[in-house]
Amino acid sequence: MNSQTSKPDQPAPSAPHSFQVDLRGLVDLLSHHLYSSPKVYLRELLQNAVDAVTARRAEDPDAPARVRLYTGAGTLRVEDTGVGLTEEDVHSLLATIGRSSKRGDAASLESVRSGFLGQFGIGLLACFLVAEEIRVVSRSARVPGAPPVEWRATDDGSYTVRTLPEEDRPEPGTTVHLRARAGAAQWLEEERVLRLARDVGSLLPYDVRVGDEAVTDLPAPWDRSYQSPATRRVALARHCRELFGFTPLDAVDLDVPVAGVRGVAYVLPAAVSPAQRAGHRVHLKGMLLTDRADELLPDWAFFVRCVLDTDTLRPTASRESLYEDETLAAVREALGERIRSWLTGLAAGDPERLRAFLAVHHLGVKALARHDAEMLRVMLPWLPFETTDGQLSLEEFAQRHRIVHYTRTVEEYRQVSAIASAQGVGVVNGGYTYDTELVEALPSVRPGTVVAELDADVVTAHLDAVDPSVELALQPFLAAARSRLDPLGCDVALRAFHPMTVPALHLDDRSARHEQARAEAQEQADDLWSGILGSLRGGAPRARLVLNHLNPLIRRIGSLTDPELIGTATESLYGQALLMAQRPLRPADTALLNRAFLGLLEWATHGDATPGEATPGDNEEDVR
Repeated sequence: MNSQTSKPDQPAPSAPHSFQVDLRGLVDLLSHHLYSSPKVYLRELLQNAVDAVTARRAEDPDAPARVRLYTGAGTLRVEDTGVGLTEEDVHSLLATIGRSSKRGDAASLESVRSGFLGQFGIGLLACFLVAEEIRVVSRSARVPGAPPVEWRATDDGSYTVRTLPEEDRPEPGTTVHLRARAGAAQWLEEERVLRLARDVGSLLPYDVRVGDEAVTDLPAPWDRSYQSPATRRVALARHCRELFGFTPLDAVDLDVPVAGVRGVAYVLPAAVSPAQRAGHRVHLKGMLLTDRADELLPDWAFFVRCVLDTDTLRPTASRESLYEDETLAAVREALGERIRSWLTGLAAGDPERLRAFLAVHHLGVKALARHDAEMLRVMLPWLPFETTDGQLSLEEFAQRHRIVHYTRTVEEYRQVSAIASAQGVGVVNGGYTYDTELVEALPSVRPGTVVAELDADVVTAHLDAVDPSVELALQPFLAAARSRLDPLGCDVALRAFHPMTVPALHLDDRSARHEQARAEAQEQADDLWSGILGSLRGGAPRARLVLNHLNPLIRRIGSLTDPELIGTATESLYGQALLMAQRPLRPADTALLNRAFLGLLEWATHGDATPGEATPGDNEEDVR
């Protein structure tokens, strides 16, 4: 007797159970929540018809390839000459949620699978967006002698299947009948059906008609033959107006055979924000997949709108957007390369068109150039920058100036541009989007170029010093001025510079502003935070008010002896310098401006009286 190792008793596995599906709820979920609009029902019907024709022609290349749509009073009938269904197919495919109607014998279908538009087998449920009943009559082309079969479903989730007499469908193919649900009859009207069919199916490879009206319009505008390049540009511009509603600056061919992509990118005629993602039209094997594909191009290519046809990109389950995968990433890179090549071609052979493009869309090219050294090198002679010499390219500006100075903010540029220009210091305004990054990248594509950030010390160093004897004579005035501005964290300096019409210049740099912000926060903080912020105090230079000794007003103010009047004049010059630089005013600056303005009015109205000092006529007794 063979001995066996005994095992502890284990409970017998329970019998497997099937999921219980509330079909009515599932129909509601798929037809009302998966899709964005009722109009997708027509795309799903066309898609099923085209796939059926594709499947039949894969086995019989000479089979007819027609799709016809007929409208009636609240009804729609869609007929195709496709592969059709047997009764077994109906039970297996139409009545099984989630199984694709394109499934079948793997060996026979694998070779044509790439020609199918749909892959999810749930598209027919989209018809319940507009219909209360769907009736499908089909006859198989694969099984000779198979009778027609009818599948009838209602929006409550129930369906029936039965065979029909031969005369109900004498030829292979499928007919889908829809009966409109309450309030949805307008979706089945002939005019709307024709408009929707042309919108989604204009590039389909078969003969599709609504009644007698043709739906397809092949070849696509970008694939047609034209008499000349100029004729082609005119035709594509007309296509863009019809499709997107604008006349493009130019059209860029998007021919990527390896990725199975053909199409065109239309250049917008007006500037748009980089944050505004354009919606592109994507056709999948001729059927419109979406007109809102914002993931198709690199972020920097926000200045174009695309329309293309592809057979490689994957749709999501609703077939209203693209599935983000490696294929889409590769196509996005390839399309970006096409647009990059177009820009390079313009720079090499058509500078006038490039200038017209950059006048509108220089921001998009700058976005590309900051990540692409070759594009920066190609675009250097063309990209415009605001400089103290006017609107120039970085290439031209670098040829004029030994050192390319730049500011990081528009405010800094406004502070120094007029003064720096008068002193022969060239400055680039790096405060606009991408400009600072491009200026800093200049040495990498133009070896030997010196780039330096402009700060207050550099500007002050280029201003002429005043004769020491003159500055010594003005020390009482300068001391009173410094005393008045010291609480604001601002020093006072005396220089001579042009233009002489500028009485004073307010200069600071980022480190000075940071220190100023820290000091203000310390004043408003409690004891704990005040101590912490105090420990962070840095040795950064303070802002400075540079007085222009060449200015006649400064010469007259310098002769004042009354400390109060000197203080009022200094505050006025400080406020005017801030306004000239278009700097944002702090509450303390606003209070100073008000105080200085009122002080000057008081001094002007009282003649020789010191601001703040009462005159004899001011008291009640003198008035009497």
